[in-house]
Amino acid sequence: MLCPGCRRQLDRGGGFCLNCGMPRPGHAAPLELVLGDRTRVPVVSEMTIGRGPGSTVVLEDPTVSRLHARISGNGGDTATIEDAGSSHGTWVDGARIDRPMQLRDGIRLRLGDQEMRIERRRDDTEAGRTIVVRPGASLIVPAMGQPDVTSQATQFGMRPRIRSGYALKRLEADEGRKRWVLKDLNTNTYLRLSDNDAKIFEQLDGSRSLVDLIGFAEQRFGPAGPARLARLLADLGERGFLAGVARATPAGDAPAPEGFWRKLFRPRVKTFDGIGPFYERLYRRAGWLLFTKPALIALAVLAVVGLGIFGYLIGARYGTPFVVASKIGLGGLVFLVGRFIVVAIHETAHALAMASFGRKVDRAGFKLLFIFPYAFVDTSEAWFEPRRRRIAISAAGPVSDFSIGAVFSLCCLLLPDGTVRDIFFNLAFAAYVGAFFNLNPFIDRDGYQILVDVLKEPGLRRRAKAQFARKLSGKGDDAGDSPVLFRYSVFGLGWSLLAGLFAIGMTLRYKPIMDDFAPDYVVWSVLITLWVVCFIPVLIVLVKPLWERMRGD
Repeated sequence: MLCPGCRRQLDRGGGFCLNCGMPRPGHAAPLELVLGDRTRVPVVSEMTIGRGPGSTVVLEDPTVSRLHARISGNGGDTATIEDAGSSHGTWVDGARIDRPMQLRDGIRLRLGDQEMRIERRRDDTEAGRTIVVRPGASLIVPAMGQPDVTSQATQFGMRPRIRSGYALKRLEADEGRKRWVLKDLNTNTYLRLSDNDAKIFEQLDGSRSLVDLIGFAEQRFGPAGPARLARLLADLGERGFLAGVARATPAGDAPAPEGFWRKLFRPRVKTFDGIGPFYERLYRRAGWLLFTKPALIALAVLAVVGLGIFGYLIGARYGTPFVVASKIGLGGLVFLVGRFIVVAIHETAHALAMASFGRKVDRAGFKLLFIFPYAFVDTSEAWFEPRRRRIAISAAGPVSDFSIGAVFSLCCLLLPDGTVRDIFFNLAFAAYVGAFFNLNPFIDRDGYQILVDVLKEPGLRRRAKAQFARKLSGKGDDAGDSPVLFRYSVFGLGWSLLAGLFAIGMTLRYKPIMDDFAPDYVVWSVLITLWVVCFIPVLIVLVKPLWERMRGD
């Protein structure tokens, strides 16, 4: 369901839009006034804000008038704020007001030089608003001390301080133990924190020495507190979040000397920063229609029907991949162009899904891998959303692949024999290749990200690979072994075998057609090469650990 105000996705069962704060029908928003020092004042039926001692909220600031602003209403969806004849004005979201303005969750207020905001109080089990501290500024953790501190901020006598340039978000309770997401705005890297880590994080404002922090950790968490503090400081320091601590650079990050083949196959990337406003406009003007319930149902029906049509086209031999007008080269060119179009739409679908949840795409661009062009968008801000929303953002791309493939398949079915129909068949083939490739849960694509969120197993592929290799090499079990990881490894191996056998079957089906375009030895050479490539993932998984088992390493 979309918010009637901003047309962003609403949380299931939620009474409010987390993007604009608009309440759903039948819900009254319990609002609070959050002052600059994080003091929270419930919005009641009548409030006055000013410098005078008779005000409900007293602000000791010469730029604030004695009676500066007035809030009226019941704290729900009828609460308003108006200027009370102040000298420096009352500002709402950057605009000076001259009439009562309705309050909602998330708006920013400025009275003179005092900045504050309106928020709906979140329960501890809910996701919180994203706290963003831009480089050079500070919101929650004050930027104290000199910016050129060179001493290590974890030494005794020093006062560890979080530098500016980060964003912090608390996710819902069902996200698991580490439900806080910390983002470095400079490097776009992320760190997951637990509730206890977040409590310590709040103390790192530069006002407490390391001794004070150890005392806080012991008082809060008992004997395990100092170890938790040390671990968090180490993690924050390595990732460059602590002022005065240089970011650790792993040895593996040093660029290795590039040979000819490495340079040839290294992706060439062209990025475009600040592309978010384009996707925002696209979503506001028409993209939101795709996220309405009728549109989602129509896309699901289209995807299912399209698969049936494409299966019929293959079974009836209406078309042959990579062949257009009896020419393989022309068919291959159509396939490459089709893949680029499908990928561009695929990435746009990810971006629109991000926009539907109120998230922005800061970076997008093109990749050229050898001769294969790709488009991409940065969806890393999806980490600030709850698991079901991350799944929806990941699934948006494959849904677009199936939808575009269905459209091309339908066009191919309705067109008479000829070059145009061959072109549409190749375009549909390109779309479905992308769809199944991106849904593969055993490579780092959309299907894998969906599975990680469904299973709640971060680092699934890496951990499963390490566990399976250890078992296969005969090194025994480990205390941290998981049956989920083992099943994932077995299914992944089975998937690779089935994919290889499917590739063999498909290529043999089209061998008679390929014989018309090339000599028999050329056809067999190409087919065998493709078969070997298909089974390389299986060999990588099995050969090394089995060899270690045989050697007794």
